[in-house]
Amino acid sequence: MHDIPWRKSSFSGNGINNECLELAATDGAIHLRESEDPSTAIRTAPRPLAAFIRAAKAGALDRLL
Repeated sequence: MHDIPWRKSSFSGNGINNECLELAATDGAIHLRESEDPSTAIRTAPRPLAAFIRAAKAGALDRLL
């Protein structure tokens, strides 16, 4: 996982407390990791990730507390 070219948002700072989600694309897979814990990453395909993002934007994953 260390040889993957990770990217993070330009809105993320470079100092302390600027943790963010990092993404990398390799061989048709999307890798995601939290910058605060880069040794742990998950892998998914583009379509399921796109469906998740659409659902999140639409509020379909919101729940009342």
